[in-house]
Amino acid sequence: MPKHILVLNCGSSSIKYQLIDPDSEEVLAKGLGERIGGATDGIVTHEVGDQKWSVTPRLPDHTTALAVVFHMFGQHGPSLKGVAAVAHRTVHGGDRFSSPTVITDDVVHTMQELIPLAPLHNPAGIEGIRAARSLLPDVPHVGIFDTAFFVNLPKAAHSYAVNKELAERNKIRKYGFHGTSHQYVSGIVPIALGADPATLRQIVCHLGNGASVSAIKGGQPIETSMGLTPLAGLVMGTRSGDIDPGIFAYLGRAEGWNIHRIDTELNLKSGMVGMAGVSDMRDVEARFEAGDPDAIDAMDVYTHRLGFYIGGYANLLGGVEAITFTAGVGENSAFARREICKKLAGIGVVLDEERNMIRDRSPHLISAPESAVKVLVVCTNEELAMAQQTAALLSL
Repeated sequence: MPKHILVLNCGSSSIKYQLIDPDSEEVLAKGLGERIGGATDGIVTHEVGDQKWSVTPRLPDHTTALAVVFHMFGQHGPSLKGVAAVAHRTVHGGDRFSSPTVITDDVVHTMQELIPLAPLHNPAGIEGIRAARSLLPDVPHVGIFDTAFFVNLPKAAHSYAVNKELAERNKIRKYGFHGTSHQYVSGIVPIALGADPATLRQIVCHLGNGASVSAIKGGQPIETSMGLTPLAGLVMGTRSGDIDPGIFAYLGRAEGWNIHRIDTELNLKSGMVGMAGVSDMRDVEARFEAGDPDAIDAMDVYTHRLGFYIGGYANLLGGVEAITFTAGVGENSAFARREICKKLAGIGVVLDEERNMIRDRSPHLISAPESAVKVLVVCTNEELAMAQQTAALLSL
């Protein structure tokens, strides 16, 4: 009997999905619903192999969008009768979910209680769960929490130096994000290197429009850059990353902005777009190579911040054996990898310029033989990881 897993990722205005065979790792179908809740027509695109179909219905909510997705499966295949389970990506599990979890009414209720920690993403995820449970009521639904990999960070790593009662009352701590990606990639690295995963000291750099870095020792994370929210840590496409918390109050006084306006500025108008005028690393590279001073300065800040984190994490690990680049920028931008590695000479990183230019979807080294640290590129696959975690949980 087939044991296909339907993987759903409900964002604030979108649904991404894949139908996956977790054993063969084959993607049987995939698609995207966009502009959910918008004032104009939405778009749902469904792909099977080389074939692609699109429709443009109104998508007032995720329930409607998911119904359209299921209609596309019904029209164009493959059949959802072979679905053994549905895996749901959930952005924030707080400190309540440390592993994949079978979704029940009680679990949904707990997820609702966590909405204040992820007000943009968790409501969409919950709506998607309810709709999918209604459309596929006879199969188990599993929550895969983006924060779960980091729930058991050491207390010194996850604690903030604020009033203890205030922190406990408001669940203030470092949660971390991109956990599914960090866990998946860090599991591939020891296989690629032929190293013992129980002792390997590694740093994973998940670099996309959102970006985070983690320190992993013996398969367990001991630090990560994102915090209570995904705003913390590295310089990102539109997010500032770490700043002096006093800037919030300062901007309120200097600009007359309220908290919402400041939050919008730091999440959507900062980072690379704030410094260089563009958020896409390909555009940053073009401006950098053309000698644009803003792009040059932005890359200097971007790489300085990441180098600062990697150096600190190398110390926490007691030395680092492998540094891995993954996600959109990490996998595809030889330019970004080159500029980052320039900042890592102090820990013995030597980049092989020719290897760095190779485009290869399989895990591969880009460090020179004399490098004291192995540097790799590993393509992340969060959907496959979710499908495999779901199959393992349910013993499929």
